[in-house]
Amino acid sequence: MNAARTLATAARVLRQLRHDPRSIALMLLVPCAMLFLLRYVFDGSPQTFDTIGASLLGIFPLITMFLVTSIATLRERTSGTLERLLALPLGKADLIAGYALAFGLVAVVQSFLATGLALWFLGLDVTGSAWLLLLVALLDALLGTALGLFVSAFAASEFQAVQFMPAVIFPQLLLCGLFTPRDQMAPALEAISNVLPMSYAVDGMNEVLRHPDLTPAFVRDVLVVAGCALLVLGLGAATLRRRTA
Repeated sequence: MNAARTLATAARVLRQLRHDPRSIALMLLVPCAMLFLLRYVFDGSPQTFDTIGASLLGIFPLITMFLVTSIATLRERTSGTLERLLALPLGKADLIAGYALAFGLVAVVQSFLATGLALWFLGLDVTGSAWLLLLVALLDALLGTALGLFVSAFAASEFQAVQFMPAVIFPQLLLCGLFTPRDQMAPALEAISNVLPMSYAVDGMNEVLRHPDLTPAFVRDVLVVAGCALLVLGLGAATLRRRTA
């Protein structure tokens, strides 16, 4: 992997995003809008927002980054841009790392906005550090980016890319412990949830919600989410094809 080529790829992706205000709005504003809506859905029960708000602070960025990244990467494939880039002295790892870096920078901004809104405007009450909450939100957004880059290799159209959401995101959403504690699920479902990265994203948020200090469980959750993101990025590079669909 060449650092100069990776940075050049990231700069090109950011220039493209600058001319796509709808994608920018989806990535930066939709998670904030969903948190704002959620806060006032539970206006009569602020404790409910405190209970699930931290978890959704990680889930909303993951979902939006997955959706935008998968569609944006697919456009590169179907337009022939990806094939032309790979005809240059540009490695697959350079390309994937460049995309991850570009969308990762957007994820940083997204995480700052969503976390700041939840803590200082919507009054989300957490026991732990706001910086730890921000760290998990950022890792969740990066995981969504990695998953989006990976699944784009298996879609032939934007419609197919969207169809991956029920297959990749929704099962994790149901099994991550947001709706019921994972240890109260059927044993088979609990075993599946134990290998899904979103489960550890929610667990990490709950650790910050409940504990004032850094806990071993939080460190484990952060390492699992970060490791899954790196693993999926590696799989994305391995499945990158030179031929367009």
